[in-house]
Amino acid sequence: MTFERFTMNDENSTQQIKKYTFYTSSQNSNSNSKEELEILIPEKEKSAGYSLFTWRCAPLLAWFLWDRRKALPNLKILEIGCGTALPGILAAKCGAHVTLSDSCTLPKTLHNIRNSCLLNNLQPGKDIDVIGLSWGVLQNNIFTLGPIDYIIASDCFYDPSVFEDILATISFLLDRNPSAKFIFSYQVRSSDWSIEALLKKWNLSAVNINVDPIGRESGLDLNDLLGSHTIQLLEITKS
Repeated sequence: MTFERFTMNDENSTQQIKKYTFYTSSQNSNSNSKEELEILIPEKEKSAGYSLFTWRCAPLLAWFLWDRRKALPNLKILEIGCGTALPGILAAKCGAHVTLSDSCTLPKTLHNIRNSCLLNNLQPGKDIDVIGLSWGVLQNNIFTLGPIDYIIASDCFYDPSVFEDILATISFLLDRNPSAKFIFSYQVRSSDWSIEALLKKWNLSAVNINVDPIGRESGLDLNDLLGSHTIQLLEITKS
């Protein structure tokens, strides 16, 4: 991962561009050719807003998708609470039909998402879609979404006060797309936090996805990716 800094004169603030490189190791691949994908993500310091910073859950989910890149073309994917949108942009670069979403009340975040798309040669409205979608609220945008194969999210369960809003939204979307799955990465911040009762309330089932194999064929050191954090990957479907 490499970094470049520049100043946005119109906002009088410093913005950082992070370059994330996803790759395969020719030694661990059936092919002699090495695949590589670079994604540029504009972000600011955490103090500027949680949704303008790329948290560690996002690269983990992005690597999970990269490992499955051959299956991504033509899949219809919705990323909720996408923030800087690393996983969704990767999926789009790998051929999926992606809709990126974050709260309607965060115009700066939605603007940053569009900038992320453009930095990666994805034209919003043509190569990828960007919409405002707030959790727990049935706005017009949620009714205009087409069929969905996967819903993805990274680190959306950061505050227990939003857990039910997220799961209510997911339950509604899965009702409309019964074969779809919700896959999300989650940083464990407190052993007291749980979504078990809410899953039952909204008729949802969850299973853990083993993170250990993620990036293994590319030679990725998972410890470098996660640092000292405990991050889990889960899949939710309708019960």
